[in-house]
Amino acid sequence: MQRSRFFYGWVIVAVALTLMAVGYTLRNTFSVFYPVLVDEFGWERGNTALMFSINIIVYGITAPLAGGLVDRFNPRFVLSAGVCIMGGAIVLCSLATEQWHFYFLYGAMAATGLSMAGVTPLSALIARWFVRRRALAFGIFNMGFGLSLLFAPIAQSLISSLGRQQAYLTIGLLAIAIAVPLVVIFIRRTPQEKGTAPDGVFVPPLPPDGSVQARMETAWMRTEWTLRRAMATRQFWLMFAFNLCLMGLAQQMIIAHSVYLFRDSGFAPQLAANSFSMYGVGITIGYLFANLSDRFGRERILIPSCLMAAAATSLLFLIRDPSHVWLAFLSMFFCGLGMGAAVTTFFATVADLFQGRSYGAIQGFMVMGFSVGGAFSPWFAGYMHDVTGSYSPAVAIAVSALAAGAILVALVAPGKLRPVAALNAQRPGGSS
Repeated sequence: MQRSRFFYGWVIVAVALTLMAVGYTLRNTFSVFYPVLVDEFGWERGNTALMFSINIIVYGITAPLAGGLVDRFNPRFVLSAGVCIMGGAIVLCSLATEQWHFYFLYGAMAATGLSMAGVTPLSALIARWFVRRRALAFGIFNMGFGLSLLFAPIAQSLISSLGRQQAYLTIGLLAIAIAVPLVVIFIRRTPQEKGTAPDGVFVPPLPPDGSVQARMETAWMRTEWTLRRAMATRQFWLMFAFNLCLMGLAQQMIIAHSVYLFRDSGFAPQLAANSFSMYGVGITIGYLFANLSDRFGRERILIPSCLMAAAATSLLFLIRDPSHVWLAFLSMFFCGLGMGAAVTTFFATVADLFQGRSYGAIQGFMVMGFSVGGAFSPWFAGYMHDVTGSYSPAVAIAVSALAAGAILVALVAPGKLRPVAALNAQRPGGSS
């Protein structure tokens, strides 16, 4: 075994983390722009939230294409183009005055750019650089998504001090200025381009058939996965449904409407944004918990994480006025903590089950599951509030979706198909 002094894969992870933070800040700050747009133009909540739903569905539809692009072409070009499209769309939002302007710019154009520079191509890139420490690497770079949620108070401050138009202009230009140089200078497609191997470790070939490791290798692990072959399995569609429930129905409702839910309870705009930012704190920490799945197995982290997020989200039913700010902080933090651990472990699980040359396209199709749920829940939550004057139906859907996620993971049982923890224990430098 040879080990380099410094593994360049961690540079790739650092750039990916930055791209996640920059890219998803542009989408997730919708939660603070949303009330401003309703107040400024007098639009209904459901119709205004539709721009977020359009963003999610376009993002999902274009994700398989983005995954295929990064499978085939230089990721520096794909990622840089995505950042420029996304940032340019947000800059143009500063000039938008009609709903259809926002539907096109924020809903369609920004989503296409984010798909090309977001989690699908970045997951495919990280999967090439890491195997043994895949969940840890996924956890670290996905922390960027959590950090994006921490920008909600900053975005609110920009809106309060500069106005909506200047706030859009500022964050759009900053995204391009920060992300594009990092991609061009540091991103490399494979470890071989830096003269190394995945994880920086040159692992000898599998031992003979009579060894412990050979006996643990399953027929599933010997399969060369393509998108068509993966789609023929029950496990693929169960993971698709998991993504629909967790990242689609639950997470996007929470991101789009939490600030408004708190403001409806009497919270001042800045306090509402600060309360929502605790979701970002929790999810950022939760991403690192996914590393435990490298040691103990994927479902042993996924199932408890889903149940924790469901229990925390149910606390939103109890919030009535600003004196319950501590409950808002508690709900958002532990919901984020469970969601962070579950989401990152999900990405690692998909990479485990369907790794190979077509992983980018497979992961991109998985994102379509997220987009189906994510397109429905923001609009439906706004619509139901317009009809009932309450967010209770939306919260109930989020709690149910999180609980369903735990059931879906139990049905997949990824540890039986690819015993990651056991295999890592047998490899040089393994986790035990």
